[in-house]
Amino acid sequence: MAIDPQTLAELKESLLKEKEELENNLGRIAKPASDKEGDYEPTFEDIGRDIDDNITEVEQFTDNLPVEITLQKKLQDVLEALERMDKGTYGVCENCHQEIDIERLKANPSAKTCIKCR
Repeated sequence: MAIDPQTLAELKESLLKEKEELENNLGRIAKPASDKEGDYEPTFEDIGRDIDDNITEVEQFTDNLPVEITLQKKLQDVLEALERMDKGTYGVCENCHQEIDIERLKANPSAKTCIKCR
């Protein structure tokens, strides 16, 4: 059973909206690291040169790093889902190669696996 075109368009719209939100959130704490889409590195404000300023900068960096990693991973999942849509392989479990239930895709449009393989 293939995904009907209207549902596929809705899922793509959802992925594009999520992509934009993730990029906006990443832009607040990170900067693009390369020409590769979805590749970011955390940033911190250069507050000053004294020890207290440096401590604040390190704290800001260590606070942002796990958030940046989580957001970047989610962005990569979204980009991969959009790529699978372009290739015509969207909605197929990457483990068992069975179709992913449409309700799972509606709940998580970037899902790579079916519920059984999750």
